Amino acid sequence: MNERRRLTGVVVSNKMQKTAVVEVTRTYRHRLYQKVVSSHNRHKAHDELDCQIGDQVVIVESKPLSKTKRWVVEKILSSDIRAQEEPSLAEDVQE
Repeated sequence: MNERRRLTGVVVSNKMQKTAVVEVTRTYRHRLYQKVVSSHNRHKAHDELDCQIGDQVVIVESKPLSKTKRWVVEKILSSDIRAQEEPSLAEDVQE
């Protein structure tokens, strides 16, 4: 395996072509106050695997692919079952 950084996050947007926005959340203890703090970053990642919103994915750093894309979706860890059910429920309500 290579030395590239890998992060695990959740897909929050996939409306662009072959690009997914992945939110990576990390928790850590504050140095002074010793309180558990969570922070999150959003990364744009190149998506050839066709991720859906809510999927948990692993992204790996790469060379700059565009102005803002520096990551590539490596694999999908788990799919969000709720996101797949919601559109079918919305179609039933409209009919």
